[in-house]
Amino acid sequence: MTDRVPLSVLDLSPFGAGQTPADGLRASIALARRAEQLGYVRYWLAEHHLNPGIAGAAPHVLLASIADATDHIRVGTAATIIGNSSALQVVEAAGVISALHPRRFDLGIGRSGSTGSARKHGFPARHTDKIVDGLLLPTTRPFAFDSDRFTAQSRLLRRTAGDADRFEDDVTDILDLIAGTYAAPERVPIHATPAEGQDIEVWIHGSTAGPSAELAGRHGLPFGANYHVASAFVVDAVDAYRRAFRPGIRSEPYVIVSADVVVADTDAHARRLAAGYAHWVHSIRAGDGAIPFPRPEEALARPLSGDALEVVADRLATRFVGSADTVAEQLDTLRRVTGADELLITTITHDPADRERSYELLAQVWGLDANTPLPAAREAVRA
Repeated sequence: MTDRVPLSVLDLSPFGAGQTPADGLRASIALARRAEQLGYVRYWLAEHHLNPGIAGAAPHVLLASIADATDHIRVGTAATIIGNSSALQVVEAAGVISALHPRRFDLGIGRSGSTGSARKHGFPARHTDKIVDGLLLPTTRPFAFDSDRFTAQSRLLRRTAGDADRFEDDVTDILDLIAGTYAAPERVPIHATPAEGQDIEVWIHGSTAGPSAELAGRHGLPFGANYHVASAFVVDAVDAYRRAFRPGIRSEPYVIVSADVVVADTDAHARRLAAGYAHWVHSIRAGDGAIPFPRPEEALARPLSGDALEVVADRLATRFVGSADTVAEQLDTLRRVTGADELLITTITHDPADRERSYELLAQVWGLDANTPLPAAREAVRA
């Protein structure tokens, strides 16, 4: 058996057809408790807006409840989208939770996209599949995005043109506000209470070998790479981060890599539980926002085909679905190819009980132990 890296959880607070947003939020709190018992290291929430089947629109609010319902699992965001909030607002929200739950908060930061009213959404095209040491880096194609919907979301979030270009300045402000070294242009003392001085671990998340990966490396920050959404570019992103790395907050690079996973007692049962995934991803890429996750029987009765199936082919091909042994082998491949120090597992099923069971089965075969101390952070280098 290869050495097993720690596992963590990424949660969107999804809910299924016939369920309510409150059901999704309560399921997240219950899953966080169970993840802690099973030995997962972190419980991170994503930030998504205006999705009919996702309740996780305000991760910092929900994290307060999750932190209160758990004892020691680290909690945080993957990622807080810069551009939707100011650096000060992000820091203050993190500081409130960290002050009440010391030494447990991970602030993951993601670079927001363009606020242009007309755009293509997606990642650069890769026109052929590539397999690296057993890991599929799939064919991808840009897909159309509902520009009117994107424009409405930007307006409601009070996004401004070019805000994504200020990403590095925002990250620097966040680090300085936490450290208490922020220098205001107005030459007045600025103290971001209660965040200042808190032990908040800042992460940068990125999908390609672009500004996020390079910024994380130059600041010596840990980096979150995205296989579950941008699988074609994960190796490039990790390589770019490591090339750019200079000792800073951390003395050595540290990478967590995400994966979409569904585990059940048999491969066939897992495939059945995962049947609604194609419809769910298609609703996102069609510009409608993520729908409530379909019931397996409904998804199996109405499978996607043709152009609709092509739109989601890369996501289907890179989701790890099967028995615990099957999925563990695939996760081992992902870890080996990317050199991940940790893996971030996201699982969506219609029934929250099936989701919880998936994490339980994976924890057992991976050898997680709730009594094992958290991995020690690498020695930080601070000015």
